[in-house]
Amino acid sequence: MHELSLLNDIFGKINQIARENDADRVLGVKIRLGALSHISAGHFREHFEDAAKGTIVENAKLEVVEDDDPEAPDAQEMILESIELPE
Repeated sequence: MHELSLLNDIFGKINQIARENDADRVLGVKIRLGALSHISAGHFREHFEDAAKGTIVENAKLEVVEDDDPEAPDAQEMILESIELPE
C-alpha cells in the first residue's frame, strides 16, 4: 500500500533526526497530507499511532495538516513538516 510505504519513510526520517540530535524520544510531529494523498487525517492518525507503538515516537503529539491544492507539486505526498525533540 502506497500510504504505508510513505509512513515508513516518515518514521525513517524521524528516527534519523532523533539520532542526529541524540534524542531518545520525540515530543511532537507535524505532517502535511497532500490533496491527492488519498488518506484522511483521521485515517493517517490511526496508522501513525499504530506504527508508533513501542518506538521513540509513541505518545508524541501529532498534528496533521491537510493541503487542498491538487495542483501542488507534492499533492500526492505525506510530508514531515517538523518534529519536536526534548531539550
